[in-house]
Amino acid sequence: MPGLLRVATAGSVDDGKSTLIGRLLHDSKAVLADQLQAVTSASRSRGYAETDLALLVDGLRAEREQGITIDVAYRYFATPRRSFVLADTPGHVQYTRNMVTGASTADVAVVLVDARTGLTEQSRRHSAIADLLGIRHVVLAVNKMDLVDYREDVFDEVVAQFAQVCDSSWCAIPISALRGDNVVSLSSQTPWYAGLPLLTHLEELALPEAPAPGGRFAVQLVIRPRTPEHRDFRGYGGRVAAGTLNVGDEVVVQPGGWQTTITAIDTYDGPKRSATTGQSVVVSIADDLDAGRGAMLSTGAPGTVTSAASATVCWMTDTPLEPGARYVVRHTTSESRAVVEAVDSRLNVSTFGSEPAESLALNDIGSIRLRFADPLVVDRYRDSRATGGFVLVEERSGATAGVGLVESLS
Repeated sequence: MPGLLRVATAGSVDDGKSTLIGRLLHDSKAVLADQLQAVTSASRSRGYAETDLALLVDGLRAEREQGITIDVAYRYFATPRRSFVLADTPGHVQYTRNMVTGASTADVAVVLVDARTGLTEQSRRHSAIADLLGIRHVVLAVNKMDLVDYREDVFDEVVAQFAQVCDSSWCAIPISALRGDNVVSLSSQTPWYAGLPLLTHLEELALPEAPAPGGRFAVQLVIRPRTPEHRDFRGYGGRVAAGTLNVGDEVVVQPGGWQTTITAIDTYDGPKRSATTGQSVVVSIADDLDAGRGAMLSTGAPGTVTSAASATVCWMTDTPLEPGARYVVRHTTSESRAVVEAVDSRLNVSTFGSEPAESLALNDIGSIRLRFADPLVVDRYRDSRATGGFVLVEERSGATAGVGLVESLS
């Protein structure tokens, strides 16, 4: 049975993201009777002619009142063949930051496009973000096919537009989230479509292994219980950020650069011989070393200890990002102050080309250079999503200002 698949929706507002997730949940029998009754009643009270399945996802009162998605909504469901985590992300430009949040952990992005309008600037921006975040597969869902009489030439035109902006592994499916065409079952309305319905495609999708230069374990805390039973115990608690750790592996403890060996891996379920990406464990090593919070235990090719990096940034705040600005960088379990040395370029979401820039405004995507006050242990994002990404935080307010993806190291 394939493993868990994390799916994020993307696309412009009103392209039908919430309706699609509602349709997936409803047609795959993942909606409880009382939930469906509540949504049916809400739809009837608003005078809708049919049940609005988007209400299954739009949980906030403001979302339901306005018919839009504001926050990221997560839904969990399983079919006999696979388990899914669905992230319904907002389409409005001002909530692009929430889309980045929802897509940051996704394996697959479903980019919805209204068949009547084709790609919009926001759907282009979301496609660019999905590509930058290293999402391993994209599904172009050409929605609202019922409103264009299920015409193949309309579908082909949207596919041709998307081919010009997407470099990831991708496929295209003509759907009507409202009517359920090609969502869970193939539709008789599109006899010219030879592919799979969306749910079957997601159930059967085999993704390539996520890139990882080696095992990566960022120390979250040092565990020294000092109880009579564990008087001399010292372990390092945290989560495996990438790759696999095994008892007996030689590791490099960075930024110090000391070499040692893993002697034990403990979990909530008891000792294990190995741990892999995403598992929270306690690691013991052969030597007593200075490895506090923020230290990185690396197997294979170690990460780079650096005080400067070039990165692609998605900017999320009204205050422009400009050279000389200072922020706090949060990377794995590390934290450092940083200064923006330069803004090199901005992505033109219409042409997908870079253009010169001196600053980045809200929702801009661009290339910058940073210098850190304290050295960080990082990888390039293309080599490791977990250890190549970081967050920029405003020093005074503590608000998230932007997310960064390390492109090159100094």
